Amino acid sequence: MTSQTTQQPSGRIVRKAVLPADGDSILEIFSAAKAIMRAAGNANQWADGYPSLDVVRSDIEKGGAFVVVDDGTIVAYFAFLPSPEPTYAEIEGGQWLDDEQPYHVVHRIASVPEAHGIFRTVIDFCFRHDRNIRIDTHSDNHIMQHVILHHGFTYCGIIHLANGDERLAYQRIDC
Repeated sequence: MTSQTTQQPSGRIVRKAVLPADGDSILEIFSAAKAIMRAAGNANQWADGYPSLDVVRSDIEKGGAFVVVDDGTIVAYFAFLPSPEPTYAEIEGGQWLDDEQPYHVVHRIASVPEAHGIFRTVIDFCFRHDRNIRIDTHSDNHIMQHVILHHGFTYCGIIHLANGDERLAYQRIDC
């Protein structure tokens, strides 16, 4: 990606995450996102200290850690990483829309509850950089499943994380 900071049509700014400066804000965002998930009946996703600043540090090292800034305040975090995603090598119960072309994957979208339209901001940013995007979510994360489908992604099947946990996998290709 050529720019460190991108002004979105919404007026929000998407920029690369920086540690340690953004660390406290990112951890607060993860905590808020976990609370939203738990309140919605998703008790199993993002457990046992995940995601941590070590995960963010890894995203930064790969060049794919981003924050969304609204009126000077960090309101969201996401990872936008280039293929290949090792956990996407095998898919059950379906198939990818295109398994030949390079793609990017979106992971760890999290926001404060007061920020609305974050998924749109993230996806608009991502599609400015790649036309082939994949994403996955936990089967208990009904909010994310709804948002993913609402934004034009197609359900493709089930992938397994490195620890064996299942995730619902989606892809969207814009021409």
